[in-house]
Amino acid sequence: MARGVRLPAGRRPVGRARPGDRPGLTGVTALRPDGRFQPEADPYGTVQQYGGRPVQTVPEDAWGVYEQAQEPLVDGPEYPWLPDQTLQLRLPLDLGAPAAEPAPTGGRAERRRAAQGRTSLRSGSGRRRAAGRAAGRVRPKESVLVVAARGVGELCITLGVVMLLFVAYQLWWTNVQADAAADGARNQLEQQFDAAPPPVTPGQPAPAPPQPEVFEPNKGFAIIYLPKLGLKFPIAEGTSKSAVLDKGLVGHYAGTGMPGDKAGNFALAAHRNTHGEPFRYINELGKGDKIVVETAAGYYTYEVTGGIPETSPNNVSVIKPVPNGAGYAGPGRYITLTTCTPEFTSKFRLIVFGKMIEERPRAQGKPAAITGG
Repeated sequence: MARGVRLPAGRRPVGRARPGDRPGLTGVTALRPDGRFQPEADPYGTVQQYGGRPVQTVPEDAWGVYEQAQEPLVDGPEYPWLPDQTLQLRLPLDLGAPAAEPAPTGGRAERRRAAQGRTSLRSGSGRRRAAGRAAGRVRPKESVLVVAARGVGELCITLGVVMLLFVAYQLWWTNVQADAAADGARNQLEQQFDAAPPPVTPGQPAPAPPQPEVFEPNKGFAIIYLPKLGLKFPIAEGTSKSAVLDKGLVGHYAGTGMPGDKAGNFALAAHRNTHGEPFRYINELGKGDKIVVETAAGYYTYEVTGGIPETSPNNVSVIKPVPNGAGYAGPGRYITLTTCTPEFTSKFRLIVFGKMIEERPRAQGKPAAITGG
């Protein structure tokens, strides 16, 4: 018996016509007005017994969508042997034998080559060999020079991607990390300052004179305000690159003066680019602009008197008690800001000088340079 799908006997399949279907094919009598076609009485085989029930076989190698004419077939108690695929069967309109291939002409050798060609194309290995031969004809073997050039190109692309990632890390991600670290240090300092002992009321004994300020290395102890630029950053003791400057903090040159000293130069350093960029725009500070330093003791206001646009990194004389190049005649209470220049390089140093003009205890509130009053 021909291999097929079994249907219950007596269920006449009705096909759905497709564009191009026509009457006169094997098993088809005519098209109906509703677009369907009516098969002949029994074009699919004789009724046989299967599992104690009468069935007829429908060939599998068909196309066209078939449906049951009377009731949908389901895999239930009545037809337990029917798979779900019997609900819709794909059958061809022409159930006759396939058209024969044209017989090869010529001698025996030509007929043999034609037969071998048909066998090779039917098999997957033959198709792969044919595709391989075609590819070999289209794409010749590449030379060593071409392969080397491709390798160099891929290496250059990889290096370019790595460089882009590094630049993004330096110019963006280091700022993100440094800003977060600086904000945390500044908030901690502000909480410490707010928790300072209250001022002494009149009639009580005066407190002991303040001791010289000594701070733990790499730890924050003050906040610097640059009102013209709308910036404020925490100040830490020391100028360690990894522990202070790279964390977005302003570093105090160890051994130089402190704001509370009666005389000295409070010298500071910070990054101009990357890692928070605290001093990126200090080149915009001019004579008369204010710089305020806040500590636990109070507020110290400095006025910018000048600067050096560009000097050698080895010019440490700018952080002396009386800084060279500032034009000061003798000892006083000074501040010096230092950073790299030009931007994105560390070839030279940019210097800004200032002189203290006001010392204000915390009990008197913030100075006008901060409040804008």
